[in-house]
This record gives sequence, structure tokens and C-alpha cells, in this order.
Amino acid sequence: IHLTPCLICKISSFSSIDRTLLAGDGGGRMQIYAVILPMLIFAAIYVKKKNAYDLHHAILGLLFSVLITGVLTDAIKDGVGRPRPNFYYRCFPDGVPNYKAVTRQVICHGDAKVIKEGHKSFPSGHTSWSFAGLGFLSWYLAGKIRVFDRGGHIAKLCIVILPLLFAAMVGVSRVADYWHHWQDVFAGGILGLVVASFCYLQFFPHPCIHNAT
Repeated sequence: IHLTPCLICKISSFSSIDRTLLAGDGGGRMQIYAVILPMLIFAAIYVKKKNAYDLHHAILGLLFSVLITGVLTDAIKDGVGRPRPNFYYRCFPDGVPNYKAVTRQVICHGDAKVIKEGHKSFPSGHTSWSFAGLGFLSWYLAGKIRVFDRGGHIAKLCIVILPLLFAAMVGVSRVADYWHHWQDVFAGGILGLVVASFCYLQFFPHPCIHNAT
């Protein structure tokens, strides 16, 4: 393991973090919500309109969005290998740093799997998944309620923004729990939203089109 002196200083500043943060991923269930919540809304709209074609495209587009985002996120994580904010205690579980006597290289004595996972900070997977699923939902709702009909209905805009707000809160929680840097969350959000946009427009017309249903 090679850590620069600047990085050592930075991760050492987290020495007061509760080590139980390493025991589990507090935001794991939020990824599920990003898929289940849109599907429940799709099902509710199907019950009202009885449009199997729309339900099929909505579910297929959602699955494409989260799966493509997941593959891209994991590929970037493995390629970049950025340490997480809590990497210090992954490397030194007892809080005592260890270095080679001559080269002063860092010697991590933590669990190998925990250390490996600690190098997957960029981008945030929970954030990218959330924006992929809930971002797709926002596009879908925008088309259904015709948010761009120039009618001046602010309530419609609030409905479309609400899923994005929830996804943003997922990203904030990742920073608050010391699992990601803010740059990881920002990049994950952009990645998920871009993929969600492409997937929605692959199956549905743009919400600005008058006959979007």
C-alpha cells in the first residue's frame, strides 16, 4: 500500500470517527428504494390507465438505467481506486499507523477485504444508483403530468423535483457517514442522471412534446 504524506495527514484527521462506521454500509437500503419506489408508481399509473405498453417501457427503461449505471460505476471505481474518507481505520484498525523503517512506506495491517473496499470511493455507487432510478422517475413523471405545458403550475414542477431531492439526500448521507468525499457524490449524481436521461429518451418522447402521455 502506498500513501503519500499529504494523504496520511488528511486521513489522520478522521481519527475521531467512530470505528463502527466500518462495520456496515448505512445507506445500503437506499439503492433498493431507488428501484422499488419508481416501480410502485409505474404500477399505480398502470392501474389507472391500463396501459401495458407504457408499463413495459417504464420498467425496462428503469432497469436499463440502474444496470448501466451500476456497470459504469463499478468500472470507474476499480479504475480510479480513490481511498474513502474512513480509509485510515481500514488501514490501521487499532488507530496506530505503521511504516517501513527505511522507506517510510505505509504498512496496512487491517483486513484485506476491508482495505480493498476502502479504495472504491469514486464515484459514489449509492448516489449514482439513486439518481439513475429516481432520475428516471422524474423524467417519467414530467411526461405524465406534462410539466412543460407552459401552464405555470408550480405544483407540477415540485412533483418532478421531489425524486431528485430524495436522491440528493442519499448523496448527502454518504458524505455525512464518511463513506465518500463530496466529489464522489457529485460525480455519481451526474453519472446516474445522464444515464437515466438517455434511457428515458430511448423509450419515451421528450416531455416537451405535446403528445407525451
